Formats: sequence, structure tokens, C-alpha cells
Amino acid sequence: MRMLVAMLVGAGLCSAQSIEPRPIDTRIEELLKQYPAVARGAWGAYAVNLGSGEILYQRDSSHTFVPASNNKLYATALALSRLGPDHHLVTRVVTLRKPSPQGLLAGDLVLQGGGDPTLSGREWPYRKNGAWSDPLGPLDELATQVWESGVRRISGDIIGDDRAYFHEPFPPGWSEDDTLYDYGAPVSALVLHDNYLTIRVEAGQPGELAHLRSTPETGYFQVINRVVSTAKGPSRVGQRRSGDGRVIELWGTVSASSPVSLDVALDDPARYAAHAFRYLLTRRGIIVDGDACPRHRDSAEAPVNGDEENVELARRTSPPLAQIIQVTNKVSQNLYAELLLRELARVRGKAGARRAALDEMGGWLRSLGARSDDFAFFDGSGLSRLALVSPEATIRVLKAMYEGPHRDIWLDSLPLGGEDGSLSLRFKGWTDGRVRAKTGTLTHVTSLSGYLDTQSGDIIAFSVMANNANTNATGIRGFIDALVMALAGPSPTIPGAQSANPQ
Repeated sequence: MRMLVAMLVGAGLCSAQSIEPRPIDTRIEELLKQYPAVARGAWGAYAVNLGSGEILYQRDSSHTFVPASNNKLYATALALSRLGPDHHLVTRVVTLRKPSPQGLLAGDLVLQGGGDPTLSGREWPYRKNGAWSDPLGPLDELATQVWESGVRRISGDIIGDDRAYFHEPFPPGWSEDDTLYDYGAPVSALVLHDNYLTIRVEAGQPGELAHLRSTPETGYFQVINRVVSTAKGPSRVGQRRSGDGRVIELWGTVSASSPVSLDVALDDPARYAAHAFRYLLTRRGIIVDGDACPRHRDSAEAPVNGDEENVELARRTSPPLAQIIQVTNKVSQNLYAELLLRELARVRGKAGARRAALDEMGGWLRSLGARSDDFAFFDGSGLSRLALVSPEATIRVLKAMYEGPHRDIWLDSLPLGGEDGSLSLRFKGWTDGRVRAKTGTLTHVTSLSGYLDTQSGDIIAFSVMANNANTNATGIRGFIDALVMALAGPSPTIPGAQSANPQ
């Protein structure tokens, strides 16, 4: 049909103006009038019917955009494909020699990280609004095993060993401000409570300093309190780091009606885990003569075989990888995506290096038909502002995973529109289709990629990425959601499109 139109135009028998635009093109052009900020920015989209192979919509689909957390699609898809859904991660407590009959352990006790992100109070498997329990609970289980092994005194240090992966806590392109908070927590093979703690700031009497409470409370940080209590008004609390990273200064104001919870990223997860483990061991009744110390490995060191301390006193095995991937995508957990990349590199004999895993990701995308200039990755989470990828390359991943052996696990890992995860408040009340997709948001970056199940039974893979729109993320989400809903077919009303801020 397109060839026939081209021949007719070439013969002068019809004009380009006489070719009627498709309904979907018309509806999206109308949407752009409602969202002028999108039109002034840069955006691209690609949508394909996976059953028929028909391209339903495309606009600048081969252009590259900063993907934000859409980056997690590539990291989780690669990890699921290469490691499999039943892969587990192991945390061990090891030493050079067995304890004496009297319970003396001569030397250091090593908490050996294996990239397990589930040493926390998070509920497993994922459940919407799942309850959190004691953040130190899994680590306390390891301390109990050490006690049951007969240890009553440790003459050396407690070592937090994260050498399973290279010591690369912050990938290139992460903002310095990001690294202060939980979403930018440093990457380490030794993970405790997602590598952050929460400081609760509550008002006292007006004019007095606020009351502070940390969870978990182990005495690791020195907190300098400069937050002033007020009777009313907004609460604004900021933080600064100084010294070796273990001194936190809080400043600002907090009102009686608006307490503040700050999720503060750790400075050194391996050192913190060792500190918390020492705290739990002593609480259980074990005397520890030494201190809590980290043990890292940089890229110049040889891979770790894990056999230096070959006496194992305790062990914990993670839930299966499928559950970790589900949490990663549902709640857009940055640290978990980074760990998946490094675990892939470790298992594939690349010493747990970020760059090696990214090289493997590039090779995988090229095997799916993507070109080398379709993407540039620097991390697994999408927190890096340096990342670039095209909607077209994203569709290749979505298609491969839908047609692959782990389809159901993959689909179950994605947020469900109007139901859970980062899409729980989007597509609510919309009944013309069902959306399973990964969100992505950074300043001036908004993306959504995944699958649309239509009422007619079609499965549509789509990717929409918007960069440099000079408006808030709510407005851009309104446009993207309306575009996705328009793919389901003609609909007289698009819920949410008019209510979003079009400026």
C-alpha cells in the first residue's frame, strides 16, 4: 500500500496532502497541544503489536534519550536471562580457625558479603504495602549461629568483607546530592538494610532543639543536631556530611505537626555491617576485643576465592533471584539493580566489576539486533545522567523477554497500572486495557516502557521517553499515560489527561 501511494505521488496522480493521517497519529498530535512543554522538549516513542508485528506508532524511535529508571529493564532482563530465576546469593561468617573448647576465637571474625540485598526488614516475597520487620533481624540470625557454634570471645576484629565485587560505590554520572540519601546508597557486596538508616526528627518545645531517633540504632553515626522546633509552619531539614563520613550535621526547622524522616545513605556499607554485627554479637553475650573494620578490593587486586578463612560458622542464603528482580522493578530499587549487574559479572568470571557487566549487556543488546550507537550505559539503576538508550532498542528487550523462557516471571516483576509498585497511582480506573511497565524519573527526564494488554487481546510493547521538558514530572506523566492509553484504540475520554499539569 505504501509503495502504491509513493507511485501515485510520483506520477502526479495524488498529493501528499491527500494522504489521511492514522487515527493514532491524530490523537497524539492533539495530546501535544494539551502538553506544549513536551513538544518543546525532546521525546521519542515506539509501539509494536507483538502478535502481528505491526508498528503501531513511532516517533524519533532511533534517537537516544536518558532513560532514568527504565535502565533497570536492561539490568534485570540480563540478570534473569543469564543467572536464571533460581539463583541465590550467600552471606557467610568465616574465620581462620575453629573456636577453642573454652569458646575463644583467636583472630578475626569475617562477615563475608555475597551481594545479598535481603539482609533487611523488607518482606519477601514482594507484597503491596508489605510490612517491614526488624532491619537487623537477618544479621541477628547470623549472630545467633555464631553463638551456637560455641564462640564466647573473639580476640581479633570483626571484618566487613565486600571483596566479592570491586569497590566501586558510586557509578559515573551519579549526582553528589543523590549519594546522601537512600536512593543513592553506595554499592557493596555487603548490604544491610538497603545500605541506609532512617533518622526521625520530631519537634520538642518551640525554640528548643528537635528530638532525634535512628532506625536501626547501633551508635554508628555521630549526629550533630541543629534542627530547631517550631509550633507550626513547614518543616525543612537538611543534612551535611563531614569528617570520615560518620559525622552527620542536621539543620533546619521541624514543626509539631510535621515530623520528618530522613533516609540517610551509609558512608561505607562494609564498615557499617561490621559495626552492626559487632553490636549484635556483644548484645548476645560474646566478648569482642577488637574493632569493626572494612575489607575492600579495588580493580588492581586479584579476584577473591573466598577461601582465606575456610572455617564457616554461619551462613544465610537469599530468596531466589526472581523475587529480588521483582522488588527491583516494582519499587524501582536502585541498589538492587546495581547488585544484579555485579553479581552477573562475578558469576561470569569477571570479578564483580561494573564495567565488565555493562560490556556483557552491550553484547546481549547487539545480539538482539540493537546497534552499538543505540545505547550507552554506566550503571544498572538509571541514576546516572550519562546513560542513553533508544526506544527502539528498548522494544527489542521487551520483545525478547516476552518471547523468552521466563516470560511469566518477567511480567510479574513489572509494576501493574493502578495496582502496585511505582504505577499504583497511575492508570487507576482505566478499563480499556492493562499496563505492566517500568517507570523512570529524573529531573527533566520521564520514561515508561512495558506492555499494554488490550481488551481485544492484543499485546502491545511500547517505550516512551521524554527529556528536557521544562515542566514538572506530573505533566509529562500525564502525556505519556494518555499516549499509552490511546494505543488501546479510539476512546472518547482519556482519564487523567486533562487533570495533569499541561504546562
